[in-house]
Amino acid sequence: MSKDDKLAPKKGKVVTLKAVADHLGLTPGTVSAVLNNAPSARSIPQHTKNRIHKAAKELNYRPNFFARSLRKQRTYTIGVIAEEIGDAYGSLIISGIEHCLRQKNYFFLTVIHRHDPQLLQRYSQLLVERGVEGFITVDTSVDQAPALPTVAVAGHKKVKGVTNIQLDHYHAARVALEHLVSLGHRDIAFMRGQSFSSDSEERWNGIVQVACELGIEVRPELTVQLDSIDSSPELGYPFAKELLSRGKPFTALFAYNDISAIGAIRALREAGLRVPQDVSVVGFDDIQGAAYHNPALTTVRQLLERMGAIAAETLVDRIEGRKDYPSEIAIEPELVIRESTALLNGHHRSH
Repeated sequence: MSKDDKLAPKKGKVVTLKAVADHLGLTPGTVSAVLNNAPSARSIPQHTKNRIHKAAKELNYRPNFFARSLRKQRTYTIGVIAEEIGDAYGSLIISGIEHCLRQKNYFFLTVIHRHDPQLLQRYSQLLVERGVEGFITVDTSVDQAPALPTVAVAGHKKVKGVTNIQLDHYHAARVALEHLVSLGHRDIAFMRGQSFSSDSEERWNGIVQVACELGIEVRPELTVQLDSIDSSPELGYPFAKELLSRGKPFTALFAYNDISAIGAIRALREAGLRVPQDVSVVGFDDIQGAAYHNPALTTVRQLLERMGAIAAETLVDRIEGRKDYPSEIAIEPELVIRESTALLNGHHRSH
């Protein structure tokens, strides 16, 4: 039996760092430095590093997460607090968070609160008990200074200890409404976001301000307020039906988000209206399916995955003490013109 056979671990037996060090005749500190890619490993010759990596692989050594955590008093874990996980908005942001954290060897735990304040409170506490080192919140209103470093995606309130990553909603409203006005639309209907969505108020304020600047009247009879927690296109459908039932004509609709726009298009079609020939529709977000909807959706694009990645990077920098935290990071949206908007009949586009 060779020396290596004797040292091969028995099935199910955990191989310790010390066992790898003994096997190689090196100190546990040297092995640890190489396997953790510590700064002190720079002075270790490359052939020694190669031997260590080879032995760790052959012996099936797995770093003990808890030993590393205890030694460094760190868990390398972040808590992600989201309103919803399966919707197109939240899932793209979380995808960006995951991609960034994976590269930095961090792990994350996600909790979903569905806008229940008690659940939010309880889950935040549970995450702290599980040793998370910081929070990323998604579409969640943070009102008071959190116990840990926090980055809020779509955060709007200035709170001590929190970095808000937010879209420039004034610019978003401007590009969307200027596009509709340039196509000749004046009778524009609006879908306001749900009162619990953290972007709703900012976005609506931006729309009202830009409409005023462009001389567009925001009429109560052409405005509906979404109030459902639905995160499917079903969200916009009943509210578009309500708009139509009022009997006030409109030639364009600016929806709160893409899923409500898609639901609205269904309701418009059922009423015998064509999109975009009779009614132009603009969405918001540029979710994955927006370009493949029929008609392909004109929408204000938020760089959702990028916002998630920026949130994760900002938080890790802060946890590791590399940077002072900014109170906000602004993201510039852009209009993506597709097939759901068109010139108003008889209108010639002004250049």
